[in-house]
Amino acid sequence: MSESKLAGQFFDAAIGLLGRVREEESLNIAAAGSLIADTVEAGGRLFAFGAGHSSLAAQDVVYRAGGFALMNLLAVPGVVGVDVMPATLGSALERVDGLAGAVLDSSPARSGDVLVIISLSGRNALPVEMAMNARALGLKVIGVTSLAYAEGTRSRHVSGTFLRDHCDIVLDSKIAVGDAELTHDGIEAPFAPASTVVTSALMQATMAAAAEALVSRGIEPPLLRSGNVDGGHEWNGRVMSEYGDRIFFRH
Repeated sequence: MSESKLAGQFFDAAIGLLGRVREEESLNIAAAGSLIADTVEAGGRLFAFGAGHSSLAAQDVVYRAGGFALMNLLAVPGVVGVDVMPATLGSALERVDGLAGAVLDSSPARSGDVLVIISLSGRNALPVEMAMNARALGLKVIGVTSLAYAEGTRSRHVSGTFLRDHCDIVLDSKIAVGDAELTHDGIEAPFAPASTVVTSALMQATMAAAAEALVSRGIEPPLLRSGNVDGGHEWNGRVMSEYGDRIFFRH
């Protein structure tokens, strides 16, 4: 069986995007890592939020071997991944005004914490209001989004603003409007989205930068180990105990 040309083209496209992000976002990634390190050092907590498929990159840094134990998922019912029937309901919920404020008000997030908000388009009410409300509560906000949407689409929020307009630091995923890297004769719709690959890489790079910043200050990063290696459970038990008041997925 011969290789798939389209599969190879997708890898090329994804690698190209990762290269751009590495080169063009390096200073922002370092700044985001430093902000997270500042929060850890000061006794604050870390939260990540994303709606729909953007939730995948948020979940990827929560309760993860090799990840920060302090990173908690800020979950909004109905928009964590594709977890409702019909799936279109999740998209509709992203456009509901007031939902973000209600979630934040009932969450453990408080002034001095960090919230990473992941939204590919950054144009819907939920991520925009999540950022606005978080900053009003005194949280620092890191936005992971594609600035191409802010330049090529209209906001769906009453303010006319995008996620990027309400962040302390913005990480640009460079994903084109439509999130599909390939086209082909005989296939009418573009296909092969790369946003999950790139956004997850941005998140992991940011957490690596945070670990680097902490160790440079003489602070051991609060990392989890794999439970599938010898000693992993014991290590994680110690970390969970030490940082228990800042970890909310354990309860």
